[in-house]
Amino acid sequence: MSRQVTVVTGGSRGIGAATCVRLARDGHDVVLGYARDEAAARGVAERVRSVGSRCVAVRADTSEEAGAERIFDTALEEFGRVSGLVNNAGVTGPLGAFADVSTEDLRRVVDVNLLGYLLCCRRAVREMRGSGGAIVNVSSAAATLGSPGEYVHYAATKAAVDTLTVGLAKELGPVGVRVNAVSPGITETDMHAAMGDPDRPVRAASRIPLGRAGRPEEISGAISWLLSADASYTTGTVLRVAGGM
Repeated sequence: MSRQVTVVTGGSRGIGAATCVRLARDGHDVVLGYARDEAAARGVAERVRSVGSRCVAVRADTSEEAGAERIFDTALEEFGRVSGLVNNAGVTGPLGAFADVSTEDLRRVVDVNLLGYLLCCRRAVREMRGSGGAIVNVSSAAATLGSPGEYVHYAATKAAVDTLTVGLAKELGPVGVRVNAVSPGITETDMHAAMGDPDRPVRAASRIPLGRAGRPEEISGAISWLLSADASYTTGTVLRVAGGM
């Protein structure tokens, strides 16, 4: 049986890095897309290979068509047909009131979190239709909570990702492609430091029914399941992994 070949965008850190390693353990060869940190991407790729899977890291900005295409072109050249996509690359910009967000930050968040997902989904669909495959979009609980005073613009892009997931699932079901999303709550990643609040997961714990932030490995398990044969009758689902929030 041929191995699954799965593209993971934003694979050098956080949920993306944990997903690359989990998928490797579950029998996937991994194409790791990353934006800037070559050393981190190389480290994740080494972890993937250490469990017996193949991995290639591709530096690319998925908000640009050429970047998204480069990831899939490399996958095809190195491993063959792509059977899975994890759309994970994302940015938030600084935390704060919506009125204070710069136009530059608004545009970047929409470009990466929405346009990037659209570009990667479009290429994945062109690869998968007729032969099957699965897409998992990484959304956020912010899509339904709204995140007032923090990043309403980020929440809006994630709500769009949920709609993209449902619509594509209905369109692609007849051609054998499943499309789902995972919707994490607050998770222990370096995203919080990047947005200017590294202690946010600790402070948020009291608001979470399970009493703590999530771990990237807990999100990656849900992603792996949605890509697996165990989820063969699951499509159009937004799976919330948010500790009860």
